[in-house]
This record gives sequence, structure tokens and C-alpha cells, in this order.
Amino acid sequence: MSQNTVIVRILDKEYQVTCPPGQEAGLHQAAATLDKQMRDIRSSGKIVGLERIAVMVALNSTYELQQGGGQGNAAASKSQNDALKRVNDKVEDALHRLRQLEIN
Repeated sequence: MSQNTVIVRILDKEYQVTCPPGQEAGLHQAAATLDKQMRDIRSSGKIVGLERIAVMVALNSTYELQQGGGQGNAAASKSQNDALKRVNDKVEDALHRLRQLEIN
């Protein structure tokens, strides 16, 4: 299956992300939601550093998914866990790339 490369902006930084054809709009919407959540946490002034902000957003999102996951059936829970793993993998990849940029 072919993948499209999409550029998203999160906290004024551009990231190249691959996604299946036809899902670009959803990816842009997810990036906009993530950007807003990260900006909200950053503006609180309690957490400093892009990596820490990203971890807090991921933790909050994971908690919300877990709370909602108990209400569905097993198939929905597995689907949520799979989606969460994909999001987690993308966050880890973005953080790794950010660390590499900071090193260079």
C-alpha cells in the first residue's frame, strides 16, 4: 500500500508524517488538536520543554482513552489500543527526531 507524506505544524515546527491515501485531512485535524493541547499546556507555564509538553499531552490522551475504553466491547478496546500504539510510536519518532535536531 502506498503512503503519502504530509507536512504538519506543531508548536511552530514542521514534521513530515506518512499516512495512507485519503487520510490527510484526518491527520491535519489530529495535528491541529495536538498543537492546541500542547499550546494550552505550554501557556499554563507549569511545564517547560517541548519533550515534557509532548509527554504530558500523550499521558492525558492515554488516560482519556483508557477511561473511555472500559465502556465499549473488546473489539473497540483493541482498536483503541492499536490506535494508541500508533500515536505513541509517532510521538516517540517525533521526539527522537527533535533530539537529533537539538544535537546537530
